Amino acid sequence: MKQSTYYLSAKQAADALGVTTATLYAYTSRGQLQSETVPGKPRERRYYREDVERLRERKEARRNPAVAAARGLHWGSPVLESGITLIQDGKLYYRGRDAVKLADSASLEELADLLWEAEPGEWRQLFAQPCALSPALMACLRTCTKNPFTLFQTALPLAGIMDPAAHDLRPSAVRQTGARLLRLLTAIAAAHDSQSPMHLALQARWARRNVAAGRAIRAALVLCADHELNVSAFTARCAASAAASPYDVVSAALATLKGYKHGGATERISRLFAEAETPRHARGVIASRLRRGESIPGFGHPLYPAGDPRATPLMRLAQASGNETEWRLIRSLREAGWKLLNDLPNLDFALVAVARAYGLPEFAPLLLFALGRAVGWIAHAIEQYAAGDLIRPRARYTGPAPEAGAT
Repeated sequence: MKQSTYYLSAKQAADALGVTTATLYAYTSRGQLQSETVPGKPRERRYYREDVERLRERKEARRNPAVAAARGLHWGSPVLESGITLIQDGKLYYRGRDAVKLADSASLEELADLLWEAEPGEWRQLFAQPCALSPALMACLRTCTKNPFTLFQTALPLAGIMDPAAHDLRPSAVRQTGARLLRLLTAIAAAHDSQSPMHLALQARWARRNVAAGRAIRAALVLCADHELNVSAFTARCAASAAASPYDVVSAALATLKGYKHGGATERISRLFAEAETPRHARGVIASRLRRGESIPGFGHPLYPAGDPRATPLMRLAQASGNETEWRLIRSLREAGWKLLNDLPNLDFALVAVARAYGLPEFAPLLLFALGRAVGWIAHAIEQYAAGDLIRPRARYTGPAPEAGAT
């Protein structure tokens, strides 16, 4: 990648901040900025452009709070304190632990222990609870629709009505409700209630004889679990701040996830794969879209200028599937995206790649995203319930002035 896209020299960083290089070094010594040695030039330092921009925005915020408030909800400084997820130096951490390393072996249920701050091993008791809805009622719901995501949105409000314990918002009780809720979503996605870990229940439904597919599903669920204050997590926190039950919190987040700019991106990426069809058409499809002024889904991420760390292990798992036909197409699209966009695949692209490589259902990428992220939404709900504050940003009015003389 082009270093100038992601790094600034000391002079460039000082100029961007409007300070001298001596002040820049002071910022670094106080931990306000991070620097690293320039490869091949041990006496020179370089600075992450993103860190410099963040510090510049904080300086502007002190001078003009109104401008800062307007920026705060659009890739700005964090608007809420949270101890769940950290994105730093191109890596993702769940409560201080490297998410990619956790994905090597942890199940989503084990990760719930960590994100929900449960006792070690508590997940066994939590997820041993029965499904929130009876098999008969689940069968009745399936007569209305076969779409699993629509079933999620249909079943959750009903389960919330039938689960009076869901209104106990103490952390230990929310963990219990969260596990019942996850058990319900898994039963819908896997088309049966199962005592097995979620990834095995899904494998049994989607790729029964493929043990490797189970490992890929498990890793995908863990890597999807949380991603700081993205739009669905923020929606979940807003609902939780109003003391909505965990069922309603997840329902609100699912409605947001369904939007094509969020979880719906996987559907657009699937269409990109379908349009390419064969490896030799991959570059032409992306080039044609660029000529038409269309955006290319599945590449790059604003928080990871050097590449989405969640995508890398999933792409390796897709390659390890042994499905050479699909892998050639995946690889060709990845290479075309890199050459034409100078961007690497993101999580959404990798989810579609895994689904295609292991022959999972077309809707699997979105379901994996939703099932994994539900654990994160519950974690945010627990944190927000404990905070006790109602999230209520102010609006900066831009409409017509009040009528003269109005009372």
